[in-house]
Amino acid sequence: MNILKLLDKLSNDKFFTTESSRLETLTNISSIGKKAAVAAVPLGLGTLMATSAKAEATTTSGTYFKTPLTDALQLALTLEYLEDEYYAKGLGTAGLIPSADKVVFMQISKHETAHVAFLKSTLTSLNVTPIAKPTFDFTVGGNFSPFTDYNQFLILAQAFEDTGVRAYKGQAGNVMSNKAVLQAALQIHSVEARHASQVRRMRANKGWIELADGGNMPAATNAVYAGEGNTNQAGFNTANAFGAAAGSAAYDEVLSGSDATAIASLFIV
Repeated sequence: MNILKLLDKLSNDKFFTTESSRLETLTNISSIGKKAAVAAVPLGLGTLMATSAKAEATTTSGTYFKTPLTDALQLALTLEYLEDEYYAKGLGTAGLIPSADKVVFMQISKHETAHVAFLKSTLTSLNVTPIAKPTFDFTVGGNFSPFTDYNQFLILAQAFEDTGVRAYKGQAGNVMSNKAVLQAALQIHSVEARHASQVRRMRANKGWIELADGGNMPAATNAVYAGEGNTNQAGFNTANAFGAAAGSAAYDEVLSGSDATAIASLFIV
């Protein structure tokens, strides 16, 4: 079943009638998203996890050699584009965000805009043309209503932030060749983690993740939290020492580039 047919099927369901069915698209599409993400989204991220440092590609400014470093930066830029536009749209929607919460999202929005500017500048300094900002559809063909339902807005905000935190960790090995970029990426990563914790608490969740439970999230967001229940760290079983929940919460897990791409691709036209 292709993505269009699947969305058509979902559109005939009572998609948002219960909390457990919200964001169902993430679960239903994630399996085909991992296989079709590159074909469905022109992000040039097909070699994201490749070990070759000299996969040749062409941009508007000429030919350059793609590397794990530049592919990691392009993925990060895509995720930052997504968050930046999401918060801009939310803040620009009258009556959506309560006054008490607006100051939080205004600050988060500024951070995301700064991250976009940094990543674009860094790619340019490496003689690589930054990918163009994709066209986003945060409703995923009308299945979501994040700009008319504040609860849905918060759910997606948490999913995006938790995805970004794990994705940055997943690309750490690919940016180690450039110490300056590695340091900046780590600095962004910690800020994204602060965003995630803040949004989680705004939804009355814990600031950290226990097991693979996103915390009061629809089951359809399981793709964002898959693997978080791991309690084995470098051969040390944290569950034996602290219990499964505490042991898993003490260590955040990474998200692969392909999984992060599959999640982001759901919201890209």
